[in-house]
Amino acid sequence: MRSEGVTTPFGNADVAVVGGGVIGLATAWRVRQRGLDVVVADRGDLGQGASRAAAGMLAPVAEADLQERELLAANLESARRWPAFAAELAEATGIDVGLRTCGTLLLGRDRDGAEHVDRERDARERLGLPVRRLLGSQARRLEPALAPGLRLALELPDDHAVEPARLVAALVRACTDSGVRLHPHTEVTDLAALPAERVVVAAGAWSAGLGPVPVRPVKGQALRLRDPAGPGLCDRVLRWGPPTPGYLVPRGDGRYYLGATMEERGFDTAVTALGVYELLREAGEVVPGLLELEIDEAFSGLRPGTPDNAPVIGPDPDDPRIVWATGHFRNGILLCPITADLVVGALTGEAPPGAFGRGRFGAERPAAAVQGGAP
Repeated sequence: MRSEGVTTPFGNADVAVVGGGVIGLATAWRVRQRGLDVVVADRGDLGQGASRAAAGMLAPVAEADLQERELLAANLESARRWPAFAAELAEATGIDVGLRTCGTLLLGRDRDGAEHVDRERDARERLGLPVRRLLGSQARRLEPALAPGLRLALELPDDHAVEPARLVAALVRACTDSGVRLHPHTEVTDLAALPAERVVVAAGAWSAGLGPVPVRPVKGQALRLRDPAGPGLCDRVLRWGPPTPGYLVPRGDGRYYLGATMEERGFDTAVTALGVYELLREAGEVVPGLLELEIDEAFSGLRPGTPDNAPVIGPDPDDPRIVWATGHFRNGILLCPITADLVVGALTGEAPPGAFGRGRFGAERPAAAVQGGAP
């Protein structure tokens, strides 16, 4: 073992969780509920990576893919668990995580957009997912702020949203109150050096620096907007694209999340004028009133992507001490409840390895693996 692998020693534990985002925190809380001694180490502030940058959409229907049936099943099941998960957190901590059962509209503003909406409708109907085709006039009756020229929309009544900042706060409180030992600003570079019986890797985009898992950073720039007049611009989550996909997530109090770019730029987190311009340009075509909102923050985050866009969850095939909980890409918030339960099952031996094991990729460490966040 290399003792220098942990910059701040934190004592022995039954389970060490590397990564203090929503996946790591939820996992630590669930493991602690089983009576195990748990420690969490994060290279920065808790919940301030991809979790802070997330929009918080719970969108199993919008994100459905005919080629990823196992992922779709997991997304749908995790969405089903979300109301109980949110209620349990609220009861344990007194913090409302901002779950809004608002539904989603997928918008087609022109001919190409309308054709895209129809293709998406056909795919979801074949999967038996609940959707409803709306003419532009029907969509505008639901959301009057939509542009007059809107051609077509698809209503996704079961796709909702939660507020990630509140979720992080609730999970930190739940972990603290239950006895999980939290260590922010504690970088782990060597899993073998961790003084724990089992190790859960929930390090997001930095996971490839800790083992042979093909997780890469996918940059997303986004904006937090605010209406000084309060709520009312829109009630539902609005999504659009191609050619440039985007989404607007209302928080219900006059705050809105506008996102997000998809950029393969390694660990670059710079906010660029071009990125902000493209977000506002596309959104303004769909919701013109959005351009009158105030910008509270422009920021970027790093999604943990994998070659097949599905997460890596379960025991490592070569080192049973390690359990992976990473690579959630665009669905980390959505998959938070089910991931925590799957990891508990892996740690306790209550559940066999599922469809998202690391073994589906090979054993070679990706060439772009990183240490400490540098390429």
